[in-house]
Amino acid sequence: MSKGAIGKLYLIPITLGENQPLEVLPITVKNTIAVIDDYIVENEKTARRFIKSIFPEKVQASLRLSTLNKHTPIEDHKQMLQACLNGRNTGIMSESGCPGVADPGAVIVKLAHEMGIQVIPLVGPSSILLALMASGMNGQSFAFNGYLPIEKSEKKAALKNLEKLSYDKNQTQIFIETPYRNNKLLEDMVQTLQPNTHLCIATDITLGTEYIKTLRIQDWKKTKVDLHNRPTIFIIAVV
Repeated sequence: MSKGAIGKLYLIPITLGENQPLEVLPITVKNTIAVIDDYIVENEKTARRFIKSIFPEKVQASLRLSTLNKHTPIEDHKQMLQACLNGRNTGIMSESGCPGVADPGAVIVKLAHEMGIQVIPLVGPSSILLALMASGMNGQSFAFNGYLPIEKSEKKAALKNLEKLSYDKNQTQIFIETPYRNNKLLEDMVQTLQPNTHLCIATDITLGTEYIKTLRIQDWKKTKVDLHNRPTIFIIAVV
């Protein structure tokens, strides 16, 4: 890198679970990690374990990691990109999947653009897109809605609203839940949504325990599945 050059920010995807990295990631990810020592990560322990799994030769003591999560003060964000300003490439990693997608890394990516730092996204698994691909629902118009409200009446109102949006706009609606609440959310959906509304449940994506199924609500009432503590994407559509 020439003197005075600004480093680049690489968006590095990681696995969605405990599988071998190169089963689901291209060699580009390994090659990038091989030459980068500065990282912005959601969880240091998870990040170090992933780096070791995909590139065991990396000397852990050489790594310089900054932690970015919901508790990180806003005033610390700019400092996380100082390595780039000093001419060193930097990687940003999510806890799982792709950074910047349903992930706090988006604030750093936005800041990088404002600071004139080149942003380079690498190919990797996104549970949201993989679930949509496998759902059989409209992939031309869709929305990711994050988490639904926890309180039961608010959650049911949100589900009804998403169902109406899907009908009015012919738009697929995607959302997630904290894994230990998955079974309760499924119970609420079965009780709240119309019998002919389609629901896709996509859990443990890319893992050996992967489960992806799309059925009408009336059929989910007769189907048993245990989603407790399993990362899951929920998708509904009125078709």
